[in-house]
Amino acid sequence: MKNIQTKLFTLLFSSFVFFGNAQSSDTLSTLKNQDKISYKKFIAPTILITAGTLLLKTNLNTNLQTKERNFFGTNFHTSADNYLQFAPVAQIYLGKYLGFKSKNDFQHQTINIAVANAIMGTAVFALKYAVGEERPDHSNNFSFPSGHTATGFTNATLLFYEYKDSNLWYASSGFLFATATGALRIANNKHYTSDVLAGAGIGMATGIIVSYWNPFKSVTFGKNKKTAAFIYPQIGNQIGLGALVRLN
Repeated sequence: MKNIQTKLFTLLFSSFVFFGNAQSSDTLSTLKNQDKISYKKFIAPTILITAGTLLLKTNLNTNLQTKERNFFGTNFHTSADNYLQFAPVAQIYLGKYLGFKSKNDFQHQTINIAVANAIMGTAVFALKYAVGEERPDHSNNFSFPSGHTATGFTNATLLFYEYKDSNLWYASSGFLFATATGALRIANNKHYTSDVLAGAGIGMATGIIVSYWNPFKSVTFGKNKKTAAFIYPQIGNQIGLGALVRLN
C-alpha cells in the first residue's frame, strides 16, 4: 500500500515537472509578466489528492461505496455524467454573451482549454495505467483516478479564473457541475470515492497552473497568417504530449 502511494505521488509530481520544463525561452520571458502562483492556491487540490490516495485500497473506501450505492439505488444508471463534465467549457464561452467580462479572448480561452485538458488527460491516464485499480463494477482496471471528474474540475477551475473578477457566482457555478459529475460516477458504480477525490484534485491543480501559466500564451492569430494547432495526450510506449501545428 505504502509503495503504491509513493509511486503515485512520484508519477504525478514527475508529470507536472515534465510539463513545467517543456517550455521555450520565449515562454520564460512571457512568464515574468504574468501573475505569480501562490502555493496557497494548491492547498485544496493537495488535500483532495492526498485524501484520495490514502483511501485507495482500504476497507473504508469499500464501505463508502456500498453506502453510496445504497443511497442512489443498486440499479441506478445515467449517462448524464458524460455530458456534465463539459458544462464548464460551455460556460466559459457563454459568459461574455451573458454580460460577464472574461479574462481572455475566445482564441486564448480555447488555447487554455486545449492545453489544460491535454495535461490533465496525460496525468490521469498515466496514473490509471500505473495504479491498475479495478473499477467497482469490475469492467476494467482503470478506476483510479476518475477521468470524468478530473475533466469537470479542470474546466470548472478554468471557468473560475476566467470570470472571478467579473462575477464570482457565475465563475464558481462550474464546480456544481464538476461535483455532480463525480457523484454520478460513484452512483453509476464506475468509481470509488478515492477515485473521485483524486480526480478532482488533479483537475483543480491543472486548471490553476494553466490559468497562470501556459506555454502557448503568446500564440496569436494574425490576419495574414492562420495557425491551426491540435494538442493531445500521447499514450503508448511513451507518455507525453503530442501536437500537430499547421501554418497557412
